[in-house]
Amino acid sequence: MTGKHPLLNKNLVLLILCQGLFLTNNVTFIAINGLVGLSLSPEAWMATLPVMGYVVGGAFSTSIVAKSQSRFGRKISFQLGLLVAVFSALLCAYAAYSKNFWLLVLGTFIAGYYSANGQLYRFAAAELTVASQRDKAVSWVLAGGILGAVIGPNLASWTRDMFDTAFLGAYLTLSIAGVIGVLVMQFIHFPDEFKTKHDLSAGRDLKTILSQPVFIVAIIGASLGYGVMNLLMAATPLAMQMCGIAFSDTALVLEWHVIGMFAPGFFTGSLIQRFGTLKIMGVGVILNLICIAIALTGVNLHQFLIALFLLGVGWNFLFTGATSLAMTAYRPEERDKAQAAINFFVFGTMAFSSFGSGALVTTQGWNLLNLGSLFPVFVTGAALIWLSTHRKKHAKSASV
Repeated sequence: MTGKHPLLNKNLVLLILCQGLFLTNNVTFIAINGLVGLSLSPEAWMATLPVMGYVVGGAFSTSIVAKSQSRFGRKISFQLGLLVAVFSALLCAYAAYSKNFWLLVLGTFIAGYYSANGQLYRFAAAELTVASQRDKAVSWVLAGGILGAVIGPNLASWTRDMFDTAFLGAYLTLSIAGVIGVLVMQFIHFPDEFKTKHDLSAGRDLKTILSQPVFIVAIIGASLGYGVMNLLMAATPLAMQMCGIAFSDTALVLEWHVIGMFAPGFFTGSLIQRFGTLKIMGVGVILNLICIAIALTGVNLHQFLIALFLLGVGWNFLFTGATSLAMTAYRPEERDKAQAAINFFVFGTMAFSSFGSGALVTTQGWNLLNLGSLFPVFVTGAALIWLSTHRKKHAKSASV
């Protein structure tokens, strides 16, 4: 780092704040939507459909967001997402008040548009600094999620009984957070070179981009890493309630889980630069395996707490590494379609894991849910080994 190009410039700091507001929305939704869904749904296995609506809405929104980013640029597109966040939070508040389960699902589905925008904050971070510091910029913006780690679960706990309708206050507070986000985003300046309205057909076609081994592994690491994390995190409030654990303890577990997700962001970029992306992602896989092993030992508070904390750290290493990998696989003019593609796979995987978490934990139990999560973890590990072997073979053939 040089004095001429400091990492933490004004734009990056404000984007970190927007990431914190985004994760406040995300974590609060995860903390309460399953419980509100359980209280309103006609069948227990449908409890996490509102959580599923959130990620399915994100999956459906990826192409729309890509087009808006291409046409209007980062700032306007991000502000549109924040306005949707305000509207969707108010709609969810009304759904909870009127005890309308399907309106709640609709509200979370609409909120997915905000989520699809928020998932691009990490890519935008790389545009707010010099090339040599982009890994660190991505990592620091992801670290902004620690604000959501502290605010989200506590917001859900503090506002649970603010009104006669449980969690109504949380939804209303999230709408205020969205308004704050719109105002903060107004003061961020995105470089002119990235405001160019690229045609989504510019550069190589999407099939060519997707066929690159590095992009394949980036998709696997991001989508399966997020899928496993979401599978276990979305089920945790339900599992802890089924075990008779108080919601205040559930909020504590989620707080430390999200701290685990984002606190490493202060140094993950440096670790990637020192040890390499694949090694750091490999550590993420190992942490996921340790998390599952601990979760299978019992259902006491400390076991939930330690397992979910390690799950968060493992996710950070996998997701930050996958983002860094992805950025090496496309050109500037291919940015919007490449980022939309990887986010589509992330949201698609999260949709299945969101539905599966509620269905499995309410019908089969916490242990089977954890055992089932081993498969995607092993697939991710195998993908990392495959890419490492591919690179070594390519390097060997190039030196001959």
